[in-house]
Amino acid sequence: MRILALDGALARASAAVWADGQVLAAAATEGARGQAVALPPMVARVLAEAGLAAPALDAVAAVVGPGGFTGLRAALALAQGLALAAGRPAIGVTTGEALAAALPPALRASHALWSVIDTRRGRVLLERFAPGADAPLGPPEPFTLAELPAPDGPVALMGDAAVEAAEALAGRGMPALLTESRLPDAAAVATVAALRLSGRLPPRAALPLYVEPPAVRLPGA
Repeated sequence: MRILALDGALARASAAVWADGQVLAAAATEGARGQAVALPPMVARVLAEAGLAAPALDAVAAVVGPGGFTGLRAALALAQGLALAAGRPAIGVTTGEALAAALPPALRASHALWSVIDTRRGRVLLERFAPGADAPLGPPEPFTLAELPAPDGPVALMGDAAVEAAEALAGRGMPALLTESRLPDAAAVATVAALRLSGRLPPRAALPLYVEPPAVRLPGA
């Protein structure tokens, strides 16, 4: 199984070619902006390093969100275009699924996982996973940090607002394990896409996942 994976959801752009559990080529650049410019040459580079053309892939995958409007759309549009041109499926992976896939199996088995993403509008988006689960319990939900629910048991935090969430929970006497999985990585995206392609996870289209309306205004509004 050969998968090209892309991500531009948060403050990183990344691309990877994954084949049968191994990363053949990967590239990433840090930064909260510029995914639309960074991703196309990055994809060309990892395909060339892997020695593959797009038609040789089994699928193209991209993170669908939660995340930044521009970065998500840039990665998804590129993934959809490549998949269409190659005649291959375009597979969606949530931000939380990608963050969880980057963690050690032992940690995933012993802790519930919370993906906590900053909306930049005074709230976070919480995507929850039961211990040992590959799929989230439900769609991401918006909360203020003060409104975060009490964990039912040991919980590990992921995402770009994990530090703030850990501090908010600790202030209420609810400790949480802070992981290093803060930004999605394309190699982990490919791992989740392979589960989806093999039927071990439910299908998800490569379409943006918006929990709240984008923070944009139409001209004249």
